[in-house]
Amino acid sequence: MPDQPPGAPAEVLPGAAGPTATATAAARISNYQAQFESRWPQLSNPHVRALAWLLDAPDLLDPQAPHWQGRIASLGALSPATADWLTALEHDPSPLQAALGDKHYSRLGLYAEKLMAFYFAEQGQLYAHGLQVRADRTDTIGEFDFLLREDAHLVHIEFATKFYLLDNADGFNGLIGPNLADTLGVKMRKIFDKQLSLSQHPVAQALVPQEIARAQALVKGWLFYPDGVQPMPGISQQHCHGFWITQTQAQSLPAQQQYAIMPRLQWLAPLKLAAGAGISHEALLTTLQAHSAPVMIAALNEKGDWLVEERRGFVVPDDWRQQARQRRQDGALPA
Repeated sequence: MPDQPPGAPAEVLPGAAGPTATATAAARISNYQAQFESRWPQLSNPHVRALAWLLDAPDLLDPQAPHWQGRIASLGALSPATADWLTALEHDPSPLQAALGDKHYSRLGLYAEKLMAFYFAEQGQLYAHGLQVRADRTDTIGEFDFLLREDAHLVHIEFATKFYLLDNADGFNGLIGPNLADTLGVKMRKIFDKQLSLSQHPVAQALVPQEIARAQALVKGWLFYPDGVQPMPGISQQHCHGFWITQTQAQSLPAQQQYAIMPRLQWLAPLKLAAGAGISHEALLTTLQAHSAPVMIAALNEKGDWLVEERRGFVVPDDWRQQARQRRQDGALPA
């Protein structure tokens, strides 16, 4: 991880390789979805693709940006051994499926956490996942997302997968959740002010007697823009991104392209569907008319027996910006 204390290892994952010629060549592909498909053409299982994205996608936040004061974690470049392991999971996903269980995941964040817990456990790093710190049976002080083994001590990792749309406001509070519930600024303030300090609480120290050397946030996700990507200090230049448009603007999407409404649990990795599973532009518009909340869509390209995501975006109600403005005026979102 960049910006570590002296003597700290360079990244969370052991054995991660430095930039390779292959990675450098892939980085030249401007479209992330094309880059992902070029790197992982062999992956079609949705769970394996989601895990590959979590491990290999660019950081959402720039770990080296001064704004984050060295408190942002990075997984670093994926090692060849891990890439081979992901390919093996594609051929036999039963270990991953067993770890996920038969539970229906209604929360994308919990699903992503389970994927990462499986990876950390397979790597022999996982000390604890979702460890609650309680003062008593009714008073929960907090929860450690991940405690990872690192040499003779532990590392506390708070993990988040986030999706934000750029509004007119400046700074991280201008990046708003599609349902207008929070902003990137609010989320990171909560992580920094509360969650990353959990190991300093006496009850947490009694629960986990082993030294916790540092606490950092690992943040993955996508940002969505109305008028093209806008560079922002603190945001990784290589972050995954898409567009957002209103329902009226959706009528102007390319009419000959195939589309898909993206299920929430498939928001992580670029979508890959069997040929014939897409819908027409006309069918897309009909489907969107039935939705009063933001919907994520994917524009698809045919590639052999598959339809692969070319780009993605949110389609929001025509008054979404007015709703955001009202939420700010009401104090539900920061001004």
